[in-house]
Amino acid sequence: MDYINNILASGNYSFIALILICVLVLWFLPAILALIFNREHFKYILFACIPAGFSLIAWGGVLVWATTGKAIGKYANKANNEN
Repeated sequence: MDYINNILASGNYSFIALILICVLVLWFLPAILALIFNREHFKYILFACIPAGFSLIAWGGVLVWATTGKAIGKYANKANNEN
């Protein structure tokens, strides 16, 4: 705890800003990946990232959802075409 207090008291605001940016990027990583892999659900994934960041399991689930969007659609189309 002293380490955090020393950083805050030192006035090294660029380091604090860098840490906050890194935390936000990790927190919203599923939303960033959804822009590439699952664009149609981006808005839902973005809103799901907010509470999911408090739980590693929920965050992992949102990450899987963000990265497997097109794959699910591809396999669903294949299954529909076979029937």
